[in-house]
Amino acid sequence: MVNLAIIALREEKAMIKNFKGMNITSKNPKRLVEFYRDILGIPVIEDDPNYDGVFLGYIKDAPLIRIWDENKWGKHTDGAVCLVFECDDHQKTYTEITQKGYEIPPPFITPWGGEKMELKDPDGNNVYIL
Repeated sequence: MVNLAIIALREEKAMIKNFKGMNITSKNPKRLVEFYRDILGIPVIEDDPNYDGVFLGYIKDAPLIRIWDENKWGKHTDGAVCLVFECDDHQKTYTEITQKGYEIPPPFITPWGGEKMELKDPDGNNVYIL
């Protein structure tokens, strides 16, 4: 059955029409890009030789992680953010990350029964892998 309210909302001009991504400013953007690209394996969609405006993600037109040089643009967040990723095999992902020399706690079972890893990126942002 088709929900007519959803169709009507799509036909109206929405105030917010899309989520483009998340900006993270860093005093050491090169180190942060290397963490997401080399340690977690997130592909670079748009690169910058100065590590100022590097976009990471999986699909160009989907929401992206955008890393900017805080030394140039100033701090754009008031606190740490939390990025949530998904994997198919927590033990394999844990092994791959630790083999790259990044020490993290092992995966654990959450109170709701799902498997999860919790770590921090080099800037102290929370990273969850579900």
